[in-house]
Amino acid sequence: MDSILKTIKLKKEIVIVDNGSKDGSVEFVEKVYPEIILIKNPKNRGVAPARNQGMATAKGEYLLILDVDTIVHNGAIDNLINTMESDRKVGLCGPKLVDKDGKIQYSCREFPNILSKAYRQLPKKWQNYFLKKEELRDWPHDTLREVDYVIGACQLIRKEALNDVGFLDSRMFYGVEEVDFCLRLWKKGWKVIYNPTSVVTHFEQRLGRKQIISRLQIEHIKSLIIYFWKHKYILKAPEFRALRSMLNSRISNEL
Repeated sequence: MDSILKTIKLKKEIVIVDNGSKDGSVEFVEKVYPEIILIKNPKNRGVAPARNQGMATAKGEYLLILDVDTIVHNGAIDNLINTMESDRKVGLCGPKLVDKDGKIQYSCREFPNILSKAYRQLPKKWQNYFLKKEELRDWPHDTLREVDYVIGACQLIRKEALNDVGFLDSRMFYGVEEVDFCLRLWKKGWKVIYNPTSVVTHFEQRLGRKQIISRLQIEHIKSLIIYFWKHKYILKAPEFRALRSMLNSRISNEL
């Protein structure tokens, strides 16, 4: 919270959605940050529904989704906004995410398929091998780039694009809601951009992996089923360049 207040100098409104926490977070925010809009859910409604609540409440031209386990570096949000301002077709822009030691997190990726999702259950060294292409590990992550999607820990979304494609799929309690949203953006002709000049520290929490089988893992599987059924693929993931070519062809035919 403090990093947002200190680093974003532009006029802003802050909306916090509390998903039924029991650790005193609500009371702390009400006492220390009374100016903040606080939405209090009596129970955990899931990632997509809670984020939709916040986005429906926000009134700005740009909407920043930010996980609680993040610290925003100086200039990070300004750089994301500058990217949006430089190209009106950018619907979503994500920053470079780094861990607490400053090591890069591979947060911009190609669209997944059913195999790559299965690979994420393997030991880390095997994940790194099989997911090398999908996570763009051979790319140095040092330049602005169009990407299939960026993970949802930090995303700047253009309100116009949100109005065009609709909110996050509220059926997705946990996981792939950001993949689905970015794919819908590309299908509608909006760009998804990764901006490495914007840096956010992300203390990533793998909540679903603390138990052999957990409710979050079950909910994640449900979300995956919804995602693959919705977009009608399992193995051959769509490519944003093909999506753009299809869109341009459609526009030309209409003209």
